[in-house]
Amino acid sequence: MSSSWRSFLIGWSLIAWNSAAGAGLSRRSSLWLILLLALAPSMAVAQDLSSRFIPVVTGFVDNEDELAGLTPEERVNVSVYEKCHRSVVHIETRGDSDSFLGRVVSSEGSGSGSVWDTRGHILTNYHVIKGAKQLLVTMHDGKQYDAVLVGNDIANDIAVLKIDPNGDELWPVTPGRSERLRVGQRVFALGSPLGLEQTMTSGIVSSVNRTIPSLSKRMMKSIIQIDAALNRGNSGGPLMNSRGELIGMNTAIASQVGENSGIGFAIPSATIVRIVPQLIQFGKVRRPSIGIESIAETSKGLLIVTLEPDGPAELAGVRGAKIVRRRTVLGDLIRRDYSTADILSEIDGQPIRSADDLLSTVESRQAGDSVLVTLLRGTETIRLPIRLIEETPLR
Repeated sequence: MSSSWRSFLIGWSLIAWNSAAGAGLSRRSSLWLILLLALAPSMAVAQDLSSRFIPVVTGFVDNEDELAGLTPEERVNVSVYEKCHRSVVHIETRGDSDSFLGRVVSSEGSGSGSVWDTRGHILTNYHVIKGAKQLLVTMHDGKQYDAVLVGNDIANDIAVLKIDPNGDELWPVTPGRSERLRVGQRVFALGSPLGLEQTMTSGIVSSVNRTIPSLSKRMMKSIIQIDAALNRGNSGGPLMNSRGELIGMNTAIASQVGENSGIGFAIPSATIVRIVPQLIQFGKVRRPSIGIESIAETSKGLLIVTLEPDGPAELAGVRGAKIVRRRTVLGDLIRRDYSTADILSEIDGQPIRSADDLLSTVESRQAGDSVLVTLLRGTETIRLPIRLIEETPLR
């Protein structure tokens, strides 16, 4: 509104105020008009400021002009990438492998990772760096650092590397709460698929609490299933929620051709935040062991096949299958006698029906804890206390 028009209206309102017709409601209306016209300049300034600094959905970008014309969904996508891409790294590996001719040849690979802290720890998958002799980490700005392996947990496919940032600023990820994820929630996968660094794909949580095997043949639990595109090279990269928080680490795809098929898997952040501090401090996971090496699943429980020699279960009196040797003209014939083997049915009153039940129950305890196992021995039910020890890590 021009200043001349504003002066005219204010003058008109003052005339109305002083006239007899301006009494009552008209007088009040004139007063409101005067106040509004007087405040108009400051209101215009406030409106101009708000149009320049309207916060977007996630609050990562302050300047509305940069996101003008984008949909709310696009604003979230852009904001997540702007917040998170500096935390994503590209990992190149080099190792030695034997060819079929017996010669030693060099093997190379690549994957993704994320900055865990400002001290230079890098989070990635174990299978990305398995067998590597040299590790090279490339940051978002192209800076490269040699890396060393700090520790790994094969059972959960997690590894931690270490670089020396030489005073350079690092941008660690912010862990989120994977246990709060819901099917249908939007997620973003970042990494270097097919060697294309700083790539982001988006999708939704397709399912939760999946199980997939690790390189140690153990089943990884609470795995997140997503439909965001994952390809070779995405392994080890972060999976983010719409707030830019780490809620998983991309680890595998279900595909017969080794490329994206719309079914990807990620290790949940709940597992990561439990494992990584141990890898940084000890170089391994201090996982408890009950001393049972192999079992066979039955309708009554787990048949104990072999026990760790002088392990906790054997020292407590648990019985495995006996090895029977019989001499023949062709040599010793070896077989196992399962008739004397115990059947494990419960631990601390919790039913045990599968190998996963056994591992989950034991690993929920700590080395040094005692558990009470229920065994079926022939027609007899017995209970034995077993003191758990620290498991020897896999190599």
